[in-house]
Amino acid sequence: MKHQGKVALVTGAAQGLGLACAERFVADGARVVLVDVQADKVRAAAERFGDQATWLVADLSVIDSAAATQLVARAVEHFGSLDIVVNNAGIIHNADFVDFPEAMFDKVLHVNLKSQFLIGQAAARVMIEHGIHGSIINMSSINAELAIPNSVAYAVSKGGIKQLTAVMAVGLVNHGIRVNAIGPGTIATDLVLNSVMANEAQRRTVLSRTPMGRCGEASEVASVASFLASDDASYIIGQTIYPDGGRLILNYTVPVKD
Repeated sequence: MKHQGKVALVTGAAQGLGLACAERFVADGARVVLVDVQADKVRAAAERFGDQATWLVADLSVIDSAAATQLVARAVEHFGSLDIVVNNAGIIHNADFVDFPEAMFDKVLHVNLKSQFLIGQAAARVMIEHGIHGSIINMSSINAELAIPNSVAYAVSKGGIKQLTAVMAVGLVNHGIRVNAIGPGTIATDLVLNSVMANEAQRRTVLSRTPMGRCGEASEVASVASFLASDDASYIIGQTIYPDGGRLILNYTVPVKD
């Protein structure tokens, strides 16, 4: 129970990677605050964990500094502390570059990048005030390194997260707060299955670029989050860890089994 007695806050926790991270932290002994814009789903998810979890509703597409501060304060009020933050919430919109809507660019950047800055800042202030040597984990992507031509804002946001993580890490290390990121490859979540793998041709293309020949599981990303938040990662800061089945090291395509 390596996170026994700790409190974790996870955004985008109603499903997918966020829910998997919440499940892993509960299994490792932490109490977890699940945050999502989908009230019914996040409540149902939190109720699965009984007294080990609670839930909060927040729309990260419009969050500002005051709202982020309030969100963190409510988490601390419920469980009395805050040791771990997983900034996981993210959205995607697909359109060719010349047709990409300005409003969607702004929304994706707000959810994926600005919310991580604001919640990370609010959490860090609380950790510093209470002398907590905490861990903040930002969810990036292999698209911090690789471009997707029709996912303009998503790729830009993930690249921004990589650099935000580095800046946060060097800015907070003297307070005993470690900041890292996770850059998943293609993980079998609803977001992925309904976007970049929405049809057979897309599936084959994605898997042809993945040496392990399969999508990752959300639990495999959650295991990285648990590691980064633990004392096992005590000398790791500012890094983006890529659980990607080998995607980033591949310079050729591989056959896909039918």
